[in-house]
Order: sequence, then structure tokens, then C-alpha cells
Amino acid sequence: MRVGVFTPLLSQLPLAAVLKKLAALQINTVELATGNYPGDAHCKLSMLEDAAALAEFQKVLDHGVTISALSCHGNALHPDKARAKQDREVSRKTILLAEKLGISVVVDFSGCPGDSPHATAPNWVTCPWPPDYLKVLDWQWSEVVTPYWIEHAKFAADHGVKIAIEMHPGFVVYSPETMLRLRSVAGPSVGCNFDPSHLFWQSIDPIAAVRVLEGAIFHVHAKDTQLYSINLPRTGVLDTKPYTDERNRSWIFRTCGYGHGAEWWSEFVSTLRMFGYDSVLSIEHEDSLLSPEEGLTKAANFLNSIVIREQPTAAWWT
Repeated sequence: MRVGVFTPLLSQLPLAAVLKKLAALQINTVELATGNYPGDAHCKLSMLEDAAALAEFQKVLDHGVTISALSCHGNALHPDKARAKQDREVSRKTILLAEKLGISVVVDFSGCPGDSPHATAPNWVTCPWPPDYLKVLDWQWSEVVTPYWIEHAKFAADHGVKIAIEMHPGFVVYSPETMLRLRSVAGPSVGCNFDPSHLFWQSIDPIAAVRVLEGAIFHVHAKDTQLYSINLPRTGVLDTKPYTDERNRSWIFRTCGYGHGAEWWSEFVSTLRMFGYDSVLSIEHEDSLLSPEEGLTKAANFLNSIVIREQPTAAWWT
């Protein structure tokens, strides 16, 4: 297991400066965004047709740096056809760039359609009644989700790339059950980008979820969540207030260690390894109470100490 960083939190810096900063934190693994929601500050898809730019990019990485994944979190199922086309194109090009760079994982969202062919905005269904909602959900999966993901998963597999879907509320895949449903439709080239922060506030135990998703975890984000019991009775967990309204929200994203301590993260790392995942913990900073600089430094120091402590050693009897 090793610690990495999802670099949009340092988007104001050029890639070379990012790598230098991370090296000082004993990190030499990065996850790079290529467009859609996270932007493309450090990895341009135009390199697919620009050999000189690609060579320069690879030269910057030539000092022992590895890329854990390329990420293009978008909504390829958006009911706005122009938006869907744009996000789909970014995803396809990201897969092609991953193939060219020898990277095996691309991180994405599952997407969310509207409620009909005439919709203009996504419609995330969260309850089974009134019965209109189940009709919408059935239409979404049968008419939009399934056809797209069968084709897109095949495209990824044909290019030797796996797609790691981040289980994120607001999209059709937001839980282990919906993740496995998509995987049953799309096949083994589609799995999970496991981000515990999105499970905490849904009252899903991330450590138990690792067991449920055995064999389907392709990548892991390291991000924490803090729940505020003083606000939960008033708001519930489906809290639509801005993330910056920290004092009134029922939960917010936190830097690793600020929502759950070392004991929890140690067990999380151990369970991941126990169930077949022994790759990167990619730090994603979305803590509105800490600056990117402070949040990154604290998360790196915290996780480095845990990963070192949790490294397996040969038993005396082997």
C-alpha cells in the first residue's frame, strides 16, 4: 500500500512544482485529472495528438513518479445532449491516453440521466414512492444507463483499461449495491473507486463495504467525513446547504484523521489489503476548514504513518 495524491488541489501549480512539493511529503504517486468536473490542470488530452507535448509530459514524470489513475469525473448520461457528448468524449479520450501511457485505471462517475427523453436536468431517485419514482428509475437503467455502460465498458476493455466508478450520491451509482448492479450490467472492466467519505454520511460502514465489494475495488480515495450530531436531528443526512455552511450542516468532508482517527484508518487499510486491494490511497482534499496546503500536509503525514505501520512482514514461522 502506498499514499498518493489527486492533484486538482494543487491546480495553481505546474506539474513539476507539484511533484517537488509531494516528494517533500514522501509521496511519489499521483492521480491526474484530464477534464470534466476536476479540470485538466496537469494532464491535457491534447497530448494524444501532440507527440512533443506528450514527450515533455513524460520527461517531467521521469524521476520515479508513478500515476495511479487518470480521472475524468463527469456525467456522460446527462440529459443535455451537448453536455453528455462532451463528457463522453473526455472519458473516451482519457481511456486512450491511459492506454498510451500504460496506466490501467481511469476514474469516473456513473452519471445520472433525467426522468425522460425530454428532461433538461439530471434526476437522482432516492425513494420508491410515490410510484412515479420507480418508473423513472426503471427507465433510467433500461434505456440510458445499461446501453451506455455496456458499450463504454467494452471500449475500455478493448484498450486494456479498467474504469473505477466513484460511488457518489447524485449519480445512479452511490452505494455498494448500485455499484454491483452496474458491474453486473457492464462486466469486469467496471469496478469501484472507493471513497469512504461518501459512505460515512449515508450510514454505510466503509470497512464492511470493502468486504461487500471484494474483487471490485480498482482505486481508493483517501478523504474523511465528520458528522455533527447536533444538526442531524434537524436536517437528516440529505443536507443541501452549501459545504461552506459548516456550522449548520449535518456533515462535512474532512482531511483524513479529522473525521475518524488512526485506529479506524488502520483497520480500513488492513481490510483493503485483506480483501485484495494493496495499491494507492489517493488523497483528495475537500476540507472547507483547512487550506489545501494544510490539509494535504496533515493527510500525508497521517496516512504515511499508518501505511508504514500497517505494512505486512514475514511471520517467524514462514
